[in-house]
Amino acid sequence: MLKNWGLALFAATALATAVPVGAAAGALAQPLPGTVSTEVRMKLERDARLSVTEKVHVPDGKTVNRTVPLRLAVGNDLERQFTITDAKVEGRGSATVSGDELTLRLEGGDATVTYTVGGAVAPVGDALEVRWQVAGGWDVELDKVSATFSAPDSPTSVNCLAGPVGSSQPCTSADLADGKGVRVQEIKLAAGERVDVAVGLAAGVVPANAVVVESSGLAAAFALTPVSGAALGGLLLLLFGGVALLWFLRGRDAAALAGDVGAVSVLVRDQNDRLAFASPDGVLPGQVGTVVDEHVDVVDVTATVIDLAVRNYLWIAETSQEGGFGHDWQIVRRNPADASLSGYERAVYEALLPAGADAVTVSELRGRGIDLALVRDRLYADVVEKRWFARRPDSERSLFWWVGVVVAALGVVATVALALTVGNALFGLAVAVAGVALAFGARSMPARTKRGSELLVHVRGLRGYLHGVTPDDVPEEDRELVFSRSLPYAVVLGETERWLATFGRQDLYWYGGATDFRRSFPAFLGALDGVLAQAGHLRSLRAPNP
Repeated sequence: MLKNWGLALFAATALATAVPVGAAAGALAQPLPGTVSTEVRMKLERDARLSVTEKVHVPDGKTVNRTVPLRLAVGNDLERQFTITDAKVEGRGSATVSGDELTLRLEGGDATVTYTVGGAVAPVGDALEVRWQVAGGWDVELDKVSATFSAPDSPTSVNCLAGPVGSSQPCTSADLADGKGVRVQEIKLAAGERVDVAVGLAAGVVPANAVVVESSGLAAAFALTPVSGAALGGLLLLLFGGVALLWFLRGRDAAALAGDVGAVSVLVRDQNDRLAFASPDGVLPGQVGTVVDEHVDVVDVTATVIDLAVRNYLWIAETSQEGGFGHDWQIVRRNPADASLSGYERAVYEALLPAGADAVTVSELRGRGIDLALVRDRLYADVVEKRWFARRPDSERSLFWWVGVVVAALGVVATVALALTVGNALFGLAVAVAGVALAFGARSMPARTKRGSELLVHVRGLRGYLHGVTPDDVPEEDRELVFSRSLPYAVVLGETERWLATFGRQDLYWYGGATDFRRSFPAFLGALDGVLAQAGHLRSLRAPNP
C-alpha cells in the first residue's frame, strides 16, 4: 500500500503531460562545438532490469562530474529507491557507486558509460511505469540531452520533465517514435538541473520491481529494515542467552535458597568432652557475609572484630568519654596476631591497632580515620582462595559494568552516526540497549561455585541454629563459650537481638566495663559500624539475608 501510494503521486504528474501514441517529435538539435552533451539509450530487459548506455561528449582539456541520486522523492516522507550495478566507463573517466549515489568523473573526449538500474519499474493502477533520471547532477551546463527507450512491448505513454528538481516543466520534446519506442530531447540543461523520464507500459510486460521507502530523517533512520530487524533479533538472542547463562550459573544458588533448611549441627564435643561451637565448613564470620551477598560490607568487618575478641586477640571494654559525657569503648591488644589468623583478619587487626599501638578507643578511631581497602581486598581474595567463588566478585561486577558502559556508549555513537548517514539506526540502538542491560546486570554476574552454593545451604542452617537453640540445650558450664563463639555469626546474620535476649550474659571473658551487656553491646556495634563506614571502602549494611 505504501508503494502504490508513493508511486501514484509521480504517476499523476506523468499522466498530466503524457504524450499519446503517434505524437510527433520536435526536430533534434545538434550539439555546439566546445560544449558538453549526452546521448542516452535505455533498454528494458524482460526481467525488469533497465540497461543504460550514456555517450557523453566532453571538450578536450575539460573535466566534468555527475552525481546521480538513487533516491528520488515521490511524496510526503516517501522516496523511490534505485540500485546501480555493473557501472563502468569506456574512455577517460570513472564510475563509482557509493551509498545512495552514482558518481561519474569524465575527462576531455568522448566517453561511454554503461550501467544497469534496478527498481525502475513500478505498478500504477492497472499499468506499469518505467522511470529514470537520464540526466541530472552535472556540474556543468549540457548543451543537449537526447534519450531513447525500448522495451519488450510498445510503450503506451511518455512523460519527460526537465529543469530544477521538483519542477514540472516539460522537456523540449518527447514522443513515442511511431509506437515502437520513446525519444526525448532537452536543449540547454543548466548545471544541477535534471531530465526525468517516465514511460507507460501495459501490465504484465515485465515484473514490477520498484521500491518505495520512507525518506531520510528520524522516522526513516529508525524504520524497521532487514538489517535493523536482524540486529534486534540478535539482541533478543543475546538477552535470552544471557538469561540462560545466569540461570545456569545461579541455578545452584536458587536451589540452595529454595525449600526449608533445618538447623545444622554446630555444637560438638571437644577433646575435653565440653560442648563447643564449630562453624560449618570452618567459615569465619566475615566470610559468611561476603559469600551470602557477594560484597564486603561494614558488618562483615564488625563481626570480625567481635570474633577476634572472642578468640582472645582483643579485649573490649566500655568506658566513659573524656569529660564523663557519653559512652566510649576501648579496644585493647590482648595477644599478637599469629599464623592462625587469615589474611583479612590480620588486616583488620592491624587497621585497629597498628604497630606500636596497644589500645585505641572508638572515638579515637573516629578522629584518625581507618583504611579498610586492604581488608576489602584480602577478604575478596580469601573467598576465591577458599573456592567459594571462581573470581573476585567485585572485579567481576566491575568488568561487566565497564564493558556494558563502553558497549552502550558505542551504541549511542553508532545510533547517531547511522541516523545521520545510511539509516538503520535501530542497529545502533540495539547495541546501546544491550550495553545498558549488561551494565545493569553486572551486579548479578558474580556466581558462586558449587562449593560456594553448598556453603550457602550451611549458612541457612546456621541461621536455623541461631533461631532454634535455647540455654537448656547447652550445659551451664559451657554457655559462656558457646554464646561468645556464636555471637559474631549472630551479628553478621542479623540475629544479634534475639541471641542477646536468649543468652543474655553479664560477665564475659572478652568484654568488660558494662553494667548491662544487652544494652552496651548493641551500642558498641552501632558506634563501630559508624567509624568503619567513614572509611568509604565498604557498603554500610547491617546484615545480609541468605
